[in-house]
Amino acid sequence: MSFATWRWLVMKTRDSRSFFFTFATFCGVIPGIIGYGVMQVTNSTNPELEARLRKSARPDTVMMGKVNQERLAEYLGELKQKQDTNDRYVAALRGETLTRKPYQRIQPVPKPDDTVTTTTKAQ
Repeated sequence: MSFATWRWLVMKTRDSRSFFFTFATFCGVIPGIIGYGVMQVTNSTNPELEARLRKSARPDTVMMGKVNQERLAEYLGELKQKQDTNDRYVAALRGETLTRKPYQRIQPVPKPDDTVTTTTKAQ
């Protein structure tokens, strides 16, 4: 888009309210409708296809699916029981994953040690 075209577009949208709403509709609603249509066309809810894909899945994919399903169920159960889940967030920020068993109580994540270690070079 050239500079002159851009200036014309800015002036038209500033001066004409109807042009502004037409342009906004063109830029927002039309791509949304096109995207929705593409998603509907490419989304297959064919049960036979889904069963075939699940049957041909690799073992590690199936295992990860089960693990993720168990973790999600565990997390949703904690939320339903209104348990404190802040330690999960802290662990996630540190790159860790906390898993809990119903009979096991996770202690709060310890704070980092505030002591500073210094090293000296031997001369």
